[in-house]
Amino acid sequence: MSYYLFKTEPEAYNFDDFLRDQETVWDGVSNPAAVKNLREMKPGAKWIFYHTGDERTAVGTGTVLSVNATDPKVPVVRVKVGKRLKTPKTLDQIKAEKLFKDSPLIKIGRLSVVPLTEEQWNWFVK
Repeated sequence: MSYYLFKTEPEAYNFDDFLRDQETVWDGVSNPAAVKNLREMKPGAKWIFYHTGDERTAVGTGTVLSVNATDPKVPVVRVKVGKRLKTPKTLDQIKAEKLFKDSPLIKIGRLSVVPLTEEQWNWFVK
């Protein structure tokens, strides 16, 4: 099983939008490292939905349904909604947690698709 965190501006697409839609294509990613992470995903991968901007909070979960990486610059990742997190986690809480000290989430703040360890995933969803 693999785990990720996807960042989005809540004004552009937020977790309530995702709950309404139930499924969507995750697009608009241009950072080469984030695109690489999308290309490497497999169906069934779990991910955390994170609001950026002023909010800076992990708010929900999702699952990868399919990945079409035939275009290496623009992978098409179809995702379905999971659940709202019981306890949303702010960026300050994430930074304070030792689990994330070496995470690209902290070290590469502009990265919009971040791999997570199973332990990090479990911290978010507990």
